Amino acid sequence: MTKSMTKMYSFWFFLPAGLLYIIFFLVPTFLSFFFSLTIWTLTDWHFTGLDNFRIFLTEPSLSIGFKNSLLYATGTSLLKIIVGFLLAAFLTMKLKTRGFLRSMIFFPNILSPIAVGYIFSSLMHPSKGVINTFLGFIGISGPDWLGDPGMALFSVILVDFWKGVGVAMVILIAGIQAIPAQYYEAVKIDGGNPLHRLRFITLPLSRSSINSVIMLAFIGGIRTFELIWVMTKGGPGFTTDLIASIIYKQFQGGFYGIATAGNVILLIVVSAIAMPMYKLLTRKEIDV
Repeated sequence: MTKSMTKMYSFWFFLPAGLLYIIFFLVPTFLSFFFSLTIWTLTDWHFTGLDNFRIFLTEPSLSIGFKNSLLYATGTSLLKIIVGFLLAAFLTMKLKTRGFLRSMIFFPNILSPIAVGYIFSSLMHPSKGVINTFLGFIGISGPDWLGDPGMALFSVILVDFWKGVGVAMVILIAGIQAIPAQYYEAVKIDGGNPLHRLRFITLPLSRSSINSVIMLAFIGGIRTFELIWVMTKGGPGFTTDLIASIIYKQFQGGFYGIATAGNVILLIVVSAIAMPMYKLLTRKEIDV
C-alpha cells in the first residue's frame, strides 16, 4: 500500500468521529458563545453585546452559587477519594464475596440522578422519612435534612457521595491491580505489615488513578445540577443554589440569553480550574 493510499485509508477512519465531534461539540460550543451575546427566543434574536454577562454576574445569589459549587465539589471529591480508595484496597484482597460487594457498591451509579433525588427526598422527610423514623426509634431526634439551611447542602453531598463512590472505587481497583505483585512481596520479605504495604506501595503507585478520580469528581461536582434541583431546588431560600441551578432558573424565567451567558461562564470556570489542577496533579506521577 502506497503512502498516499495509507493517508486516505486513515482519513476515512477518522471522518465519522471527526464529524460527530464537529456536530455535537464544536457547533454547539460556537452557538453558545454567539447566543450568549444576544437576546433570543426560538424564533428571533438580536445582538446585545456583553449585557447578558453583566446581568448574570450581578445576580444576587451568584456569590452563594459559586461558594456552594466549590463546597459541593470539594466535599463530594474528598469523600469519594478517601472512601473509594479504602474500599478499593479492601476489595482487591482475596475475599470470596468481593465480586458481590463490588457490584453492590457500584450499583447506585447506574441509577438516574433524578430517581435517586426523589428516593432520598422521601427518605429524608423530617416527619415521615425512614431515616428520621429509625432515629426516633432509637431515641434520637432527626434533623430536617433538606429544610434546614445549615444541613441541606451537606445532605445532598452525602447522597451524591453514596451514588458516585462506586465509580471511584472501580477506577482505583483498576489502578491497584496494575501494581506488580513483586513490590508487595519485597515489602513482605522486609518484614512490612499490611499497613506498610498500603502506605508505601499501594498509595503512591495508585497516584495516576487517584488523580483521575479527583479530576472527574471535582469537575462533576462543579457542574452538577439534577440531584440538587430534585432534592432542594436551590432552597431553602438560596442556601443550596449552585451555578447550574442559577442558570436553570434563568431559563425557567425565559431569559435565554442570560442563561446561555451563564453556561459560557460555567465553561470558563471549569476550564480555569481543571487545567491548572491537571498540571498540578500529574506533575509528579509515579509510573509503575
